[in-house]
Amino acid sequence: MAGGQGRGGGGIARGGQGGRAGKAGSHRKGAALGSGGQRRKALEGKGATPPAQMRPGHPAQRRAAAAANAATRGARGRPGVERAAGAGAGAGAAGGVGPAGGSAAYASRRGGESDEYVVGRNAVVEALRAGVPATTLLIAGGLDFDERVADARRLAGRAGLSVVDIGRIELDRLCPNAPHQGLALTVPPYSYAHPDDLLAAATRSAQPGLVVALDGVTDPRNLGAVVRSAAAFGATGVVVPERRAAGMTAAAWKTSAGAAARLPVARAVNLTRTLRSYAEAGLFVAGLAADGEVSLDDLEVATDPLVVVVGSEGRGLSRLVGECCDLRIRIPMAGATESLNAGVAAGIALAEIARRRRQALTAD
Repeated sequence: MAGGQGRGGGGIARGGQGGRAGKAGSHRKGAALGSGGQRRKALEGKGATPPAQMRPGHPAQRRAAAAANAATRGARGRPGVERAAGAGAGAGAAGGVGPAGGSAAYASRRGGESDEYVVGRNAVVEALRAGVPATTLLIAGGLDFDERVADARRLAGRAGLSVVDIGRIELDRLCPNAPHQGLALTVPPYSYAHPDDLLAAATRSAQPGLVVALDGVTDPRNLGAVVRSAAAFGATGVVVPERRAAGMTAAAWKTSAGAAARLPVARAVNLTRTLRSYAEAGLFVAGLAADGEVSLDDLEVATDPLVVVVGSEGRGLSRLVGECCDLRIRIPMAGATESLNAGVAAGIALAEIARRRRQALTAD
């Protein structure tokens, strides 16, 4: 028995357990002696998060890859890329698709703004006819003949844009939220002026300065209509807030009917502070309001340097902006109409101001 116990004792593991637990590679919890530096490596981390354009599978990385492929095809002269005569090879191809285009440097300066895509055959043709400042026309391969596609190619070539033939799957990835119908137009972020530039231009002008400021207008078509009216009636420029307001998108460009290319639009970080600086520089600040104390017909300060502030249709002028106004103007209306949208109200007010200024010139 003693001998048997000796032979049997060799099969009993430490701790009273038998089987595989007695072997050197036990499955018990806890780190094994000598981890080989694995715990130290686990604490080192993986470094800084790479930019979106460098993350595999990220939408920005796919757009950057598409832009690089388009540039490569354009440099090699392959038939997939058409380039209008006189268009720069670098500007056309590099400004193509997504944030990696030619406007990427400006987009980073503007707080991460990226390119906008106008999609749909009718929308693309209308944008090209309206002179929207685009960089690249994207056309999906395998499209049936359509007169609108041919018009888009012709208008893009006339404007000096790059025309890139792209796969339909890749175009679906670039424009996932709207039916593109095989056509997309890349529009870079708008290059806004500084509010001080408008003030300097207004003070240098031989005529009394006229600036239009928008408060809380969120419809880009209203913004485009205001820009068009401001250019028609001799304004120096338009100021919009940086937050909670419409920007100069492709829709605003189309509504402005080309006026946005001639009239600067400035973006103010703080609209009330900008209005106060204008007032300190000698401009009279007048806000449009349904309950204004002065009728537009009795606006005697129309011939003075002036800032016309237009609020949104529903909310009107905000409280802080209203406190910055030297006076508030109402537009006389007949009937039960309660309010006008921002584009119409600005056009009426600017037309009346321009009429009074013409009368003052003829009287002198």
